[in-house]
This record gives sequence, structure tokens and C-alpha cells, in this order.
Amino acid sequence: MPSVLTQEQIEAVIEALPIQYRIMIRLLLLQYIDVTKEEIEHMAGDRPDPRLQLGEKSIRQTLSLEMIQSVADRAEQYRTQVRQKRERIWLQTECLRTQIARGEAVCKLVEDLLKSRFAFEPDAIRDLRSQARSAVPKPAIRALDKKWAADEISEEDYQKGRLPIEYQTEIRRLERYRKRLEIAERELAMSNRGPLQDHEIAHIWGIPLSSLAARKVKALHQYLQGLQAKLQAAGQAPATDTTAPTDLWKETFETLSTSPVQRSIATYDGMEGTEAALTDKLTAFATGTLSEDIESRFWQTVSRDYSPNAVEGQGKRQSLFALQRLSAILSDIDISPDSVEQDLLTKISPTPKVAPGVMAEPAPETVPQLGEMAEHVLRSFRGEERR
Repeated sequence: MPSVLTQEQIEAVIEALPIQYRIMIRLLLLQYIDVTKEEIEHMAGDRPDPRLQLGEKSIRQTLSLEMIQSVADRAEQYRTQVRQKRERIWLQTECLRTQIARGEAVCKLVEDLLKSRFAFEPDAIRDLRSQARSAVPKPAIRALDKKWAADEISEEDYQKGRLPIEYQTEIRRLERYRKRLEIAERELAMSNRGPLQDHEIAHIWGIPLSSLAARKVKALHQYLQGLQAKLQAAGQAPATDTTAPTDLWKETFETLSTSPVQRSIATYDGMEGTEAALTDKLTAFATGTLSEDIESRFWQTVSRDYSPNAVEGQGKRQSLFALQRLSAILSDIDISPDSVEQDLLTKISPTPKVAPGVMAEPAPETVPQLGEMAEHVLRSFRGEERR
């Protein structure tokens, strides 16, 4: 349902609050609203002086630039953290929706080819779909390749046997995409409704949690009262009941979450060894040419918040570079029927045979794929900070 609030109303109510309450609400909503320079200076001056706790008299009269900058740096740290978290999950949903659209187009094309070109009955196609989850493609593909190499089947028969396998593979891939999208959308909804945590606000402001709790209650009370008054003045006030303040606080997040996701500038963080290798793997992932086991592990690597540190057992925050590059690759993929059909026919066609008397071209040198243990050993030698 449409929200009863607008972003302009929220910002107007916050701006009318006393500065201490205004700071608290802005920090709670730091995912969407910035703190101002005046508010940063107030926080720097509002921090308790440790010399008073030791019984000494405070002689601090003016704020140093270092004190102000330290507060500004902490505010920027948490601002970047919460906004990049939202961007990361949003990028996941955008990539998955694009992949689902392409997967659905491929499945529809395969069904049309099975009916028109290979005369499959609708019941046979339904059986392929229902058995897709338990199908094992590799032995069937190896059997087809063996028959093709021994000249036991024609190219048409090879494609007739290979297309159902690809259909079931695409159905399983599409099912994985939909499950991932469901998880990402749930995480995005939770992230959109999440205020900054108390300990994070206390770290930015430099005040103890005991003082923070009392200020937070008063600030929320003032904010919700101001919001209620503005809605009443505009003739939009919701029905008065005991849950109205909680509803208005939730409505605040619902309204602000409709604002566009801010895109950050991410740099290459060393994933897959080189940027070219990462781009190649992302392209294979986007076009569906990675094997199912590698594809699942690669998505976990690309989408997670932290990259593991194999040496120290601690993680470091992962760049958004891979997800941003994947989004760009997916946006460039042509999902028109002609393009999808060409890609599909290329995938299900057998390896061309060499005519008698013609020398076969040397196969391109393949790059060996490292296993998890080998990658762990390499990371142990070179460290996670290597670029």
C-alpha cells in the first residue's frame, strides 16, 4: 500500500527538531540521510571529557580540527558501510532478475524446438521438467560424445539427445536463480528497515550507551510527535491508537527505502588473481557456461560481504567490483529470440569432425583450474592484501 508519508515531510520534521534530537534521528536513518557539518561539530563538542572523570578541571574551550575530523571519519565509515550493504543486495536482485529473464527465454525456446523440430509430445516435455532436479547430465553428455566420435549418430540425432539435457540443466539453473532472488529480496527488505545500531551511534558520537539510550527515547518521541502534527495539519493523520508511533516509524523506513540506491565506485580487489580472469569468469557465469558446482561456489564468492582471510582467520570487507562488473555484463547480453537461439544451438551442437586428409588445428592451451585447497595454499603465501 502507498505510504502516508513523503520524504519531504520526514526531512522537514527532522530539520525542526532541537540539534541533539536531530542528530540522533539522522544517525538512526544514516542509510538514507546525511549528518551536516554543524551536527558533526556539535557531536565533537558534546563528547564527555575524560579529564573530568579523573577529577581534573576541563580547560577545553574550542574544538580542534582533529576532534571534528575524527567524528566525521567515523560517521563516513558507517555511512559507507550501510549504504554499500544496501547497494550490494540491490545489485544481487538486479543481476538475478536479468538472469531469470534470460533463463525463462531459453526454456521457452527449448520447449518450442523440442515440439517443432524434434516432435516431442507435451507429456514428454512435462516429464523432462519434473525430472530435471534429479537428472545427472555429465554421463549422458559423455555417452552422446562417445557415439558422435564413433560415427554412430548423426548431428541431428546428437542435438535431439543433447537438447533435453540442456533443457533440464536450464530448469535447475532457473530454480537456483529464483531461490537466490527470494533470499536477496528478503535481505533487502530487512536491510531497508534497519536503523543504525546503538553501539554504532555511540561510537560515532563518542558517548556512553547509557546516555545514548535516554537521548534516543526522547528523540524518537519528539520526532514521532512532530510527524503526527504535520500529518494532522495536512489532513493525513492515521487513526489514533496505541501502535501509531511504531507504525509511523516503520512508515519512515518504507518511504525512505523507495529512494534510489546510491552507486559507489569500486576498484578491483584481487579476486580470481587478475581483473581479466575475473571478467572471463563473470562472462561465463552470466552466459551459463560454468558447471553447476563451480557456478554455485562462484556466486557465493561474488555476493558475500566479506572475503575470508586464510592466514589470520579473519575477514576483510569485500569490494562491490565483481557485482558491478557482473551487472554491466548482464546488461550487455542480447536476450532477443534470434540471439538466444544462436547461443543455444552452439551449446548443443557436437564438436565438428576433421575431414579426412586435413590436419586438425592444435587445441588451445587450457588453463588448469585450481581447487579449493590449492587456492588456500596460494592465499597463505601471498596474503589477502596482495593486489
